[in-house]
Amino acid sequence: MATSTTNPLLDTDALPRFAEITPEMIAPALDVALAEHQATVAAIKAAKPTDFTSVWLPYERANTRIDAIWSAVSHLHGVADTPDIRAAHAEAQRRLTEHSIAVGQDRDFYDILVGLTTSPEFAALPVADRVAVEHAVRDFRLSGVALDAGDRDRFRDISVELSALSNAFGSAVLDATESWSEHVTDVALLDGVSDADRTMFAAAAKAKGLDDWLVTLQQPSVNAILTFATNRDLRARVYRASATRASDQGPDAGKFDNSPRIARILEVRHEAARLLGFADPVEWSLATKMAPNAGEVLAFLRDLARRAKPAAERDLGELRAFAAAELGIADLQPWDVGFASNKLRQSRYAVDEQLVRAYFPVERVVAGWQALLTRLFGVTLVERHDVSLYHPDARYFDVIDEGGTVVAGMYLDLHTRAGKRGGAWMSEARPRLHDGNTIANPVAYLVCNFPPASEGSPALLSHNDVTTLLHETGHVLHLLFTRVNRPSIAGTNGFEWDAIELPSQLMEDFAWDADVLTGMSGHVSTGERLPQDLFDRMVKARHFQAGLFIVRQVEFAL
Repeated sequence: MATSTTNPLLDTDALPRFAEITPEMIAPALDVALAEHQATVAAIKAAKPTDFTSVWLPYERANTRIDAIWSAVSHLHGVADTPDIRAAHAEAQRRLTEHSIAVGQDRDFYDILVGLTTSPEFAALPVADRVAVEHAVRDFRLSGVALDAGDRDRFRDISVELSALSNAFGSAVLDATESWSEHVTDVALLDGVSDADRTMFAAAAKAKGLDDWLVTLQQPSVNAILTFATNRDLRARVYRASATRASDQGPDAGKFDNSPRIARILEVRHEAARLLGFADPVEWSLATKMAPNAGEVLAFLRDLARRAKPAAERDLGELRAFAAAELGIADLQPWDVGFASNKLRQSRYAVDEQLVRAYFPVERVVAGWQALLTRLFGVTLVERHDVSLYHPDARYFDVIDEGGTVVAGMYLDLHTRAGKRGGAWMSEARPRLHDGNTIANPVAYLVCNFPPASEGSPALLSHNDVTTLLHETGHVLHLLFTRVNRPSIAGTNGFEWDAIELPSQLMEDFAWDADVLTGMSGHVSTGERLPQDLFDRMVKARHFQAGLFIVRQVEFAL
């Protein structure tokens, strides 16, 4: 049997030893953790205890062990994907889903948890302890524990299928993203694109053994072309390739097509919701959120759309008029919007995004970001170089309080690369856990997809990138600063999704504070701080095309 000595995934009391983890270790580690979990549940059922310490704490410890293993595996799948990791991850996800549903449908164990909530001791427990148990009871119900045998089996099968569909969906998007590229041999095709972005394209070409430049579907590459490239045909090709990824359209039509998966996901989600007694998947989703019902959610979104639509129409009308009069684009197309919007913003507010980026080399931003966290929260981020990492881009920081005590940890992984899914996110590496003797510190991953550094050229961030870093920092701080001792509800865990953006939105606002933003800046050539007059113009442009932005967000929701 695997041990923490032979399998680093089982060393769940320490930070993941990423450099030692191989795909072949995933299944054996899961074998051990699932067997331990099953044994824990069986022991509780045999003893039939009625007190919190005997029921919840061993169950929580077993859950946390599985979570620690899965966190490392899913993180590697998200940031360092390979065919072997993908296959091992998919199989592990299937087994975890089956195990989770089996436990969640265990009526004997469910009865013990319900009995705990009705015991005389329960009302006297700390709020966090009570909420952790109450959430577990709710989640058992949402796993189909109350269904008859046939429906329980069907719900289990649907859950496994949904897990596989979701995994396959993400893999198809990643494969489609990495499948398309355009090799550019004539620099004139890149007119309008900054030297920094051309260097990024040159590095992408070199990585593929090519000369000149390579445009890819990594987000920094797409943004550079759609925002700055004057060549309309190139913008159109990049837009079509990006917008049609993993579909039945575009240059890779049908190759990675997610359309059947989307249809199937919708179908089985509806079936699962009906099995649980909900009218539809929306009601099912709201069972763990603050909003009371689907009607109220839809009314809110439709009211927001009604209010934003006139502003969006005005924004679009202004953009079309500007594009026709100033850019010679009489028929504004989707691949023109970013380019024309940047030109209009520059014309109206004298804000040149290329110029702004020069003030935000990534190391200057990270140093200012660290200083901000010290200023706001009295913590110091100290980088460690003895922590096992999964990629040279990744970094690890201890979070140290004013008394010199390490209270948390954070992985920072900022740059786009092959094998890394798009977007920006925070996830948990280790939870805060009080097992009755010691408190384990929480550890988070903070992941972005900013432009990478190239030979001789540091990575330069846009103001939007800086805002994204601060946004994800809000999510990270939600975990790292928690004082809740129950992992299932500590930090972002168990937190209603319709409230979870509050810390991140709060931190975003610091991207519009002159002192903070100046402190995160330093011109790549001169070290000069962001000038006040440029900052003032950026502030004036802050709500540029806000109507279009809001309508786009509502479209995603509806």
